[in-house]
Amino acid sequence: MKKVLYGLLIVLIAAGILGACKGQSSDKIELRVLNYYDMTAASAADEIPVIWEAFEKAHPDIKIIREDLFNDPFHNKVESYAAANQLPDVMYAWPSGRSTTLHTKKLLKDLGPLVQKDGLASQYTAAALDPSGQASGYLGILPRAITSTSAFYINLEVLRDCGLEPARTYAELKAQVPVLKAKGYDTILMANQDTWVMQSCLFSLVAGRFCGEGWEQKILAGAAKFTDPDFVAALSFIKSLYDDGVLSKTTLTTGYGDVVGQFATNKGAYYIDGDWRVAAFVTDKSTGQALIPPEKQGNVRITVFPDIEGTKFNRSDSVVLGTGWGISASIPAGSPKEEAAWKLVQWLSGKEIQSWLLETGGIATPTRNDINVGSLKLEPMQVAVGSLTKEYDKSTVVIDGAFDGAVHVPINDGLQAIGMGTQTPQQVAATAQAALETWQAAQ
Repeated sequence: MKKVLYGLLIVLIAAGILGACKGQSSDKIELRVLNYYDMTAASAADEIPVIWEAFEKAHPDIKIIREDLFNDPFHNKVESYAAANQLPDVMYAWPSGRSTTLHTKKLLKDLGPLVQKDGLASQYTAAALDPSGQASGYLGILPRAITSTSAFYINLEVLRDCGLEPARTYAELKAQVPVLKAKGYDTILMANQDTWVMQSCLFSLVAGRFCGEGWEQKILAGAAKFTDPDFVAALSFIKSLYDDGVLSKTTLTTGYGDVVGQFATNKGAYYIDGDWRVAAFVTDKSTGQALIPPEKQGNVRITVFPDIEGTKFNRSDSVVLGTGWGISASIPAGSPKEEAAWKLVQWLSGKEIQSWLLETGGIATPTRNDINVGSLKLEPMQVAVGSLTKEYDKSTVVIDGAFDGAVHVPINDGLQAIGMGTQTPQQVAATAQAALETWQAAQ
Protein backbone atom coordinates (compact mmCIF):
# COMPACT_ATOMS: atom_id res chain seq x y z
CA MET A 1 0.00 0.00 0.00
CA LYS A 2 2.82 2.41 0.86
CA LYS A 3 4.46 1.71 -2.48
CA VAL A 4 1.20 2.37 -4.30
CA LEU A 5 0.60 5.62 -2.44
CA TYR A 6 4.20 6.71 -3.05
CA GLY A 7 3.84 5.96 -6.75
CA LEU A 8 0.60 7.96 -6.95
CA LEU A 9 2.29 10.88 -5.18
CA ILE A 10 5.13 10.89 -7.71
CA VAL A 11 2.64 10.82 -10.58
CA LEU A 12 0.65 13.70 -9.06
CA ILE A 13 3.78 15.79 -8.46
CA ALA A 14 5.02 15.15 -12.00
CA ALA A 15 1.62 16.00 -13.41
CA GLY A 16 1.53 19.20 -11.38
CA ILE A 17 4.98 20.27 -12.57
CA LEU A 18 4.10 19.45 -16.17
CA GLY A 19 0.84 21.31 -15.88
CA ALA A 20 2.58 24.32 -14.39
CA CYS A 21 5.13 24.29 -17.21
CA LYS A 22 2.40 24.02 -19.80
CA GLY A 23 0.47 26.81 -18.17
CA GLN A 24 3.57 28.96 -18.03
CA SER A 25 4.41 28.49 -21.71
CA SER A 26 0.81 29.02 -22.82
CA ASP A 27 0.44 32.17 -20.70
CA LYS A 28 3.39 33.93 -22.33
CA ILE A 29 3.70 34.88 -25.98
CA GLU A 30 7.30 34.60 -27.13
CA LEU A 31 8.67 37.16 -29.59
CA ARG A 32 11.98 36.64 -31.37
CA VAL A 33 13.59 40.05 -31.86
CA LEU A 34 16.61 41.07 -33.95
CA ASN A 35 18.06 44.22 -32.42
CA TYR A 36 20.64 46.62 -33.90
CA TYR A 37 22.84 47.24 -30.87
CA ASP A 38 25.77 49.69 -30.97
CA MET A 39 27.78 48.99 -27.83
CA THR A 40 29.93 52.11 -28.43
CA ALA A 41 26.97 54.48 -28.14
CA ALA A 42 26.57 56.52 -24.98
CA SER A 43 24.19 54.82 -22.54
CA ALA A 44 24.29 51.56 -24.53
CA ALA A 45 24.22 49.69 -21.23
CA ASP A 46 21.02 51.50 -20.27
CA GLU A 47 19.22 50.22 -23.33
CA ILE A 48 18.55 46.83 -21.76
CA PRO A 49 16.73 48.06 -18.61
CA VAL A 50 15.17 51.20 -20.16
CA ILE A 51 13.79 49.55 -23.29
CA TRP A 52 13.63 45.79 -23.01
CA GLU A 53 13.23 45.06 -19.32
CA ALA A 54 10.73 47.90 -18.94
CA PHE A 55 8.60 46.50 -21.74
CA GLU A 56 8.55 42.99 -20.29
CA LYS A 57 7.72 44.37 -16.86
CA ALA A 58 4.76 46.27 -18.32
CA HIS A 59 3.71 43.24 -20.37
CA PRO A 60 4.24 40.13 -18.24
CA ASP A 61 2.36 38.06 -20.83
CA ILE A 62 5.09 38.70 -23.45
CA LYS A 63 8.57 37.17 -23.39
CA ILE A 64 11.33 38.73 -25.53
CA ILE A 65 14.01 36.48 -27.01
CA ARG A 66 16.46 39.10 -28.25
CA GLU A 67 19.46 38.80 -30.57
CA ASP A 68 21.86 41.79 -30.52
CA LEU A 69 24.08 42.51 -33.54
CA PHE A 70 25.68 45.60 -35.10
CA ASN A 71 26.96 46.82 -38.46
CA ASP A 72 27.70 44.22 -41.16
CA PRO A 73 27.14 41.17 -38.90
CA PHE A 74 23.59 42.45 -38.38
CA HIS A 75 22.89 42.92 -42.09
CA ASN A 76 24.47 39.59 -42.99
CA LYS A 77 22.25 37.85 -40.45
CA VAL A 78 19.13 39.53 -41.86
CA GLU A 79 19.98 38.26 -45.34
CA SER A 80 20.59 34.75 -43.99
CA TYR A 81 17.28 34.75 -42.12
CA ALA A 82 15.47 36.03 -45.20
CA ALA A 83 17.01 33.39 -47.46
CA ALA A 84 16.06 30.65 -45.01
CA ASN A 85 12.56 32.06 -44.49
CA GLN A 86 13.25 32.23 -40.75
CA LEU A 87 12.88 35.91 -39.97
CA PRO A 88 12.40 36.92 -36.34
CA ASP A 89 8.97 38.19 -35.29
CA VAL A 90 10.11 41.80 -34.78
CA MET A 91 13.20 43.38 -36.30
CA TYR A 92 15.07 46.65 -36.61
CA ALA A 93 15.19 47.82 -40.22
CA TRP A 94 15.87 50.63 -42.65
CA PRO A 95 13.11 52.04 -44.90
CA SER A 96 15.16 50.91 -47.92
CA GLY A 97 18.89 50.55 -48.57
CA ARG A 98 20.39 47.91 -46.31
CA SER A 99 16.93 46.45 -45.70
CA THR A 100 15.86 46.36 -49.35
CA THR A 101 15.41 42.57 -49.30
CA LEU A 102 12.88 42.79 -46.49
CA HIS A 103 10.87 45.38 -48.41
CA THR A 104 11.03 44.18 -51.99
CA LYS A 105 10.25 40.58 -51.05
CA LYS A 106 7.36 41.77 -48.88
CA LEU A 107 8.78 40.06 -45.80
CA LEU A 108 7.54 42.85 -43.52
CA LYS A 109 3.92 43.26 -42.52
CA ASP A 110 2.10 46.40 -43.68
CA LEU A 111 1.72 48.42 -40.47
CA GLY A 112 -0.63 50.95 -42.11
CA PRO A 113 -3.85 49.14 -41.10
CA LEU A 114 -2.58 48.79 -37.52
CA VAL A 115 -1.73 52.50 -37.36
CA GLN A 116 -5.19 53.33 -38.67
CA LYS A 117 -6.93 50.91 -36.30
CA ASP A 118 -5.28 52.51 -33.25
CA GLY A 119 -5.60 56.11 -34.50
CA LEU A 120 -1.87 56.83 -34.36
CA ALA A 121 -1.58 59.03 -37.46
CA SER A 122 -1.83 62.29 -35.51
CA GLN A 123 1.05 61.26 -33.24
CA TYR A 124 3.63 60.98 -36.04
CA THR A 125 4.93 63.34 -38.72
CA ALA A 126 3.46 62.91 -42.19
CA ALA A 127 6.88 61.95 -43.60
CA ALA A 128 7.20 59.10 -41.11
CA LEU A 129 3.95 57.51 -42.25
CA ASP A 130 4.37 58.19 -45.97
CA PRO A 131 4.55 54.73 -47.63
CA SER A 132 6.34 56.18 -50.67
CA GLY A 133 9.39 56.70 -48.47
CA GLN A 134 9.83 52.95 -48.02
CA ALA A 135 11.08 50.48 -50.61
CA SER A 136 8.10 48.20 -50.05
CA GLY A 137 5.66 50.89 -51.16
CA TYR A 138 3.81 50.44 -47.88
CA LEU A 139 4.52 51.08 -44.18
CA GLY A 140 6.94 48.23 -43.56
CA ILE A 141 8.50 49.88 -40.51
CA LEU A 142 7.45 52.56 -38.03
CA PRO A 143 10.40 55.01 -38.31
CA ARG A 144 11.84 56.77 -35.27
CA ALA A 145 13.77 59.62 -36.91
CA ILE A 146 14.53 61.70 -39.97
CA THR A 147 18.22 61.16 -40.62
CA SER A 148 20.92 63.41 -42.07
CA THR A 149 23.51 60.89 -43.18
CA SER A 150 26.24 63.49 -43.66
CA ALA A 151 27.22 65.75 -40.79
CA PHE A 152 30.40 67.84 -40.79
CA TYR A 153 31.79 67.95 -37.24
CA ILE A 154 34.24 70.82 -36.70
CA ASN A 155 36.83 70.85 -33.90
CA LEU A 156 37.15 74.56 -33.16
CA GLU A 157 39.90 73.95 -30.60
CA VAL A 158 42.16 72.37 -33.23
CA LEU A 159 41.45 75.15 -35.72
CA ARG A 160 42.22 77.83 -33.13
CA ASP A 161 45.53 76.12 -32.36
CA CYS A 162 46.41 76.54 -36.02
CA GLY A 163 45.04 80.08 -36.34
CA LEU A 164 42.27 78.90 -38.67
CA GLU A 165 38.54 79.43 -39.06
CA PRO A 166 36.05 76.77 -40.26
CA ALA A 167 36.39 76.29 -44.01
CA ARG A 168 33.45 77.70 -45.96
CA THR A 169 34.47 76.30 -49.36
CA TYR A 170 36.43 73.31 -50.57
CA ALA A 171 39.18 75.65 -51.77
CA GLU A 172 39.58 76.94 -48.21
CA LEU A 173 39.53 73.39 -46.85
CA LYS A 174 42.26 72.32 -49.25
CA ALA A 175 44.37 75.34 -48.29
CA GLN A 176 44.21 74.32 -44.63
CA VAL A 177 45.81 70.91 -45.23
CA PRO A 178 49.50 71.98 -44.97
CA VAL A 179 48.79 74.28 -42.02
CA LEU A 180 47.11 71.48 -40.07
CA LYS A 181 49.76 68.95 -41.09
CA ALA A 182 52.53 71.22 -39.81
CA LYS A 183 50.89 71.05 -36.38
CA GLY A 184 50.45 67.27 -36.55
CA TYR A 185 46.71 67.24 -37.30
CA ASP A 186 44.72 65.37 -39.92
CA THR A 187 42.29 67.50 -41.90
CA ILE A 188 39.23 65.19 -42.09
CA LEU A 189 38.72 62.07 -40.02
CA MET A 190 36.52 59.28 -41.41
CA ALA A 191 36.05 55.56 -40.85
CA ASN A 192 36.29 54.34 -44.43
CA GLN A 193 37.25 50.75 -43.70
CA ASP A 194 33.55 49.85 -43.93
CA THR A 195 32.63 50.62 -47.52
CA TRP A 196 29.14 51.99 -46.75
CA VAL A 197 30.53 54.94 -44.81
CA MET A 198 31.94 56.93 -47.74
CA GLN A 199 28.83 56.34 -49.84
CA SER A 200 26.30 57.16 -47.15
CA CYS A 201 28.11 59.81 -45.11
CA LEU A 202 29.73 61.88 -47.86
CA PHE A 203 29.38 60.70 -51.46
CA SER A 204 25.58 60.81 -51.43
CA LEU A 205 25.84 64.51 -50.53
CA VAL A 206 28.49 65.05 -53.21
CA ALA A 207 26.44 63.25 -55.87
CA GLY A 208 23.44 65.42 -55.02
CA ARG A 209 25.45 68.61 -55.38
CA PHE A 210 27.00 67.62 -58.71
CA CYS A 211 23.99 65.89 -60.25
CA GLY A 212 21.15 68.01 -58.89
CA GLU A 213 17.80 67.35 -57.32
CA GLY A 214 16.07 64.14 -58.42
CA TRP A 215 19.17 62.80 -60.17
CA GLU A 216 18.49 59.25 -59.00
CA GLN A 217 15.03 59.21 -60.59
CA LYS A 218 16.49 60.19 -63.95
CA ILE A 219 18.95 57.30 -63.76
CA LEU A 220 16.29 54.82 -62.70
CA ALA A 221 14.05 56.01 -65.55
CA GLY A 222 16.83 55.71 -68.11
CA ALA A 223 16.92 59.48 -68.76
CA ALA A 224 20.47 59.64 -67.38
CA LYS A 225 23.33 57.25 -66.68
CA PHE A 226 25.99 56.77 -64.02
CA THR A 227 28.51 57.27 -66.82
CA ASP A 228 27.26 60.80 -67.55
CA PRO A 229 29.70 63.68 -66.87
CA ASP A 230 27.96 64.89 -63.68
CA PHE A 231 28.18 61.56 -61.83
CA VAL A 232 31.73 60.95 -63.05
CA ALA A 233 32.63 64.45 -61.78
CA ALA A 234 31.19 63.54 -58.38
CA LEU A 235 33.36 60.40 -58.28
CA SER A 236 36.35 62.46 -59.42
CA PHE A 237 35.79 64.83 -56.52
CA ILE A 238 36.25 61.89 -54.12
CA LYS A 239 39.55 61.16 -55.84
CA SER A 240 40.50 64.82 -55.33
CA LEU A 241 39.93 64.49 -51.58
CA TYR A 242 42.68 61.88 -51.40
CA ASP A 243 44.94 63.54 -53.98
CA ASP A 244 44.71 66.88 -52.16
CA GLY A 245 45.44 65.32 -48.78
CA VAL A 246 42.09 66.46 -47.41
CA LEU A 247 41.43 62.78 -46.72
CA SER A 248 44.33 60.54 -45.76
CA LYS A 249 44.52 57.03 -47.18
CA THR A 250 44.79 55.84 -43.58
CA THR A 251 41.04 56.45 -43.32
CA LEU A 252 40.62 53.39 -45.55
CA THR A 253 41.86 51.22 -42.69
CA THR A 254 40.09 53.10 -39.89
CA GLY A 255 37.30 51.11 -38.24
CA TYR A 256 33.95 52.63 -37.39
CA GLY A 257 34.53 52.17 -33.68
CA ASP A 258 37.94 53.84 -33.73
CA VAL A 259 37.38 57.19 -35.40
CA VAL A 260 35.24 58.76 -32.67
CA GLY A 261 38.13 58.46 -30.23
CA GLN A 262 40.42 60.15 -32.73
CA PHE A 263 38.10 63.13 -33.05
CA ALA A 264 37.51 63.35 -29.30
CA THR A 265 41.26 63.46 -28.66
CA ASN A 266 41.93 66.23 -31.22
CA LYS A 267 43.63 64.13 -33.90
CA GLY A 268 41.91 66.07 -36.68
CA ALA A 269 40.14 69.33 -37.42
CA TYR A 270 37.04 67.84 -39.04
CA TYR A 271 35.09 64.61 -38.86
CA ILE A 272 32.44 63.26 -41.25
CA ASP A 273 29.71 60.87 -40.14
CA GLY A 274 25.94 60.72 -39.79
CA ASP A 275 23.94 62.80 -37.30
CA TRP A 276 23.43 59.65 -35.22
CA ARG A 277 27.11 59.51 -34.28
CA VAL A 278 26.61 62.23 -31.67
CA ALA A 279 25.58 59.37 -29.39
CA ALA A 280 29.20 58.24 -29.20
CA PHE A 281 30.38 61.58 -27.76
CA VAL A 282 27.79 62.57 -25.16
CA THR A 283 27.57 61.42 -21.55
CA ASP A 284 26.92 57.75 -20.96
CA LYS A 285 24.32 57.86 -18.19
CA SER A 286 25.38 54.48 -16.84
CA THR A 287 28.98 55.63 -16.25
CA GLY A 288 28.67 59.41 -16.07
CA GLN A 289 31.51 59.66 -18.60
CA ALA A 290 31.58 61.31 -22.03
CA LEU A 291 34.12 61.13 -24.84
CA ILE A 292 33.69 64.90 -25.05
CA PRO A 293 32.54 66.32 -21.70
CA PRO A 294 29.57 68.72 -21.88
CA GLU A 295 31.72 71.67 -20.80
CA LYS A 296 33.96 71.10 -23.85
CA GLN A 297 31.24 70.37 -26.38
CA GLY A 298 31.03 74.06 -27.21
CA ASN A 299 34.31 73.49 -29.08
CA VAL A 300 32.44 71.37 -31.63
CA ARG A 301 30.30 72.84 -34.37
CA ILE A 302 28.05 70.61 -36.49
CA THR A 303 27.12 71.69 -40.00
CA VAL A 304 27.30 70.34 -43.57
CA PHE A 305 30.24 69.90 -45.93
CA PRO A 306 31.65 73.19 -47.29
CA ASP A 307 30.55 74.57 -50.65
CA ILE A 308 32.05 72.78 -53.65
CA GLU A 309 32.84 75.18 -56.43
CA GLY A 310 31.17 74.50 -59.78
CA THR A 311 28.35 72.25 -58.58
CA LYS A 312 24.64 72.64 -59.31
CA PHE A 313 23.96 73.85 -55.78
CA ASN A 314 25.54 73.95 -52.34
CA ARG A 315 24.43 73.94 -48.71
CA SER A 316 22.67 70.64 -49.34
CA ASP A 317 22.69 67.42 -47.37
CA SER A 318 21.81 63.77 -47.94
CA VAL A 319 18.68 62.96 -45.97
CA VAL A 320 16.64 59.79 -45.57
CA LEU A 321 13.74 58.53 -43.52
CA GLY A 322 15.25 56.98 -40.42
CA THR A 323 15.30 53.44 -39.14
CA GLY A 324 12.54 51.81 -37.17
CA TRP A 325 10.86 48.52 -36.34
CA GLY A 326 8.87 46.09 -38.41
CA ILE A 327 6.92 42.85 -37.94
CA SER A 328 7.41 39.66 -39.91
CA ALA A 329 4.75 39.22 -42.59
CA SER A 330 4.52 35.55 -41.64
CA ILE A 331 2.66 36.36 -38.41
CA PRO A 332 -1.09 35.79 -39.01
CA ALA A 333 -3.25 38.92 -39.05
CA GLY A 334 -5.42 39.30 -35.97
CA SER A 335 -3.47 36.67 -34.03
CA PRO A 336 -2.33 37.10 -30.40
CA LYS A 337 1.28 37.11 -31.67
CA GLU A 338 0.54 40.00 -34.05
CA GLU A 339 -1.06 41.91 -31.19
CA ALA A 340 2.00 41.31 -28.99
CA ALA A 341 4.42 42.27 -31.78
CA TRP A 342 2.47 45.46 -32.50
CA LYS A 343 2.56 46.41 -28.81
CA LEU A 344 6.35 46.03 -28.91
CA VAL A 345 6.74 48.08 -32.10
CA GLN A 346 4.57 50.87 -30.68
CA TRP A 347 6.72 50.89 -27.55
CA LEU A 348 10.02 50.89 -29.48
CA SER A 349 8.85 53.82 -31.66
CA GLY A 350 6.76 55.57 -29.04
CA LYS A 351 7.05 58.89 -27.22
CA GLU A 352 8.90 57.56 -24.17
CA ILE A 353 11.59 55.72 -26.13
CA GLN A 354 12.04 58.49 -28.72
CA SER A 355 12.48 60.98 -25.84
CA TRP A 356 15.07 58.69 -24.26
CA LEU A 357 16.86 58.32 -27.61
CA LEU A 358 16.95 62.11 -27.98
CA GLU A 359 18.45 62.55 -24.53
CA THR A 360 21.08 59.87 -25.11
CA GLY A 361 21.94 60.98 -28.65
CA GLY A 362 20.40 57.96 -30.35
CA ILE A 363 18.36 60.16 -32.69
CA ALA A 364 18.48 63.84 -33.62
CA THR A 365 15.10 64.53 -35.25
CA PRO A 366 12.18 62.48 -33.87
CA THR A 367 9.11 61.39 -35.83
CA ARG A 368 6.71 61.86 -32.91
CA ASN A 369 4.70 65.10 -32.80
CA ASP A 370 4.10 65.03 -29.06
CA ILE A 371 7.66 65.41 -27.74
CA ASN A 372 8.56 68.69 -26.04
CA VAL A 373 12.25 68.85 -26.96
CA GLY A 374 12.74 71.94 -24.78
CA SER A 375 11.90 69.92 -21.68
CA LEU A 376 14.61 67.32 -22.32
CA LYS A 377 18.08 67.36 -20.82
CA LEU A 378 20.26 67.76 -23.87
CA GLU A 379 23.98 68.42 -24.04
CA PRO A 380 25.46 71.07 -26.39
CA MET A 381 26.36 68.60 -29.15
CA GLN A 382 22.84 67.16 -29.06
CA VAL A 383 21.35 70.63 -29.40
CA ALA A 384 23.75 71.34 -32.27
CA VAL A 385 22.87 68.21 -34.22
CA GLY A 386 19.19 68.83 -33.55
CA SER A 387 19.61 72.13 -35.39
CA LEU A 388 21.39 70.56 -38.37
CA THR A 389 18.32 70.99 -40.58
CA LYS A 390 18.89 74.77 -40.34
CA GLU A 391 22.37 74.34 -41.84
CA TYR A 392 21.20 73.22 -45.29
CA ASP A 393 18.53 74.45 -47.69
CA LYS A 394 18.12 71.36 -49.90
CA SER A 395 18.03 67.64 -49.22
CA THR A 396 18.99 64.95 -51.70
CA VAL A 397 18.82 61.17 -51.58
CA VAL A 398 21.09 58.68 -49.90
CA ILE A 399 22.34 56.26 -52.54
CA ASP A 400 21.72 53.10 -50.55
CA GLY A 401 18.21 54.33 -49.93
CA ALA A 402 17.51 55.03 -53.60
CA PHE A 403 19.10 52.01 -55.26
CA ASP A 404 18.97 48.27 -54.64
CA GLY A 405 21.93 46.59 -53.00
CA ALA A 406 22.89 45.05 -56.35
CA VAL A 407 23.55 48.63 -57.51
CA HIS A 408 24.80 50.50 -54.47
CA VAL A 409 27.26 47.84 -53.25
CA PRO A 410 29.39 48.15 -56.42
CA ILE A 411 29.37 51.93 -55.86
CA ASN A 412 30.45 51.42 -52.24
CA ASP A 413 33.30 49.14 -53.32
CA GLY A 414 34.22 51.48 -56.15
CA LEU A 415 34.55 54.45 -53.83
CA GLN A 416 37.04 52.51 -51.74
CA ALA A 417 38.91 51.47 -54.89
CA ILE A 418 39.15 55.13 -55.92
CA GLY A 419 40.71 55.94 -52.56
CA MET A 420 43.18 53.08 -52.90
CA GLY A 421 44.01 54.13 -56.45
CA THR A 422 43.07 50.77 -57.98
CA GLN A 423 40.16 52.07 -60.08
CA THR A 424 39.43 55.33 -61.88
CA PRO A 425 36.19 57.29 -61.48
CA GLN A 426 35.29 56.34 -65.06
CA GLN A 427 35.73 52.62 -64.30
CA VAL A 428 33.58 52.86 -61.18
CA ALA A 429 30.87 54.70 -63.12
CA ALA A 430 30.88 52.04 -65.82
CA THR A 431 30.64 49.26 -63.23
CA ALA A 432 27.72 51.01 -61.53
CA GLN A 433 25.88 51.44 -64.82
CA ALA A 434 26.41 47.78 -65.74
CA ALA A 435 25.14 46.73 -62.30
CA LEU A 436 22.03 48.89 -62.71
CA GLU A 437 21.23 47.46 -66.13
CA THR A 438 21.75 43.89 -64.91
CA TRP A 439 19.48 44.52 -61.94
CA GLN A 440 16.78 46.15 -64.08
CA ALA A 441 16.85 43.28 -66.56
CA ALA A 442 16.23 40.84 -63.73
CA GLN A 443 13.15 42.68 -62.43
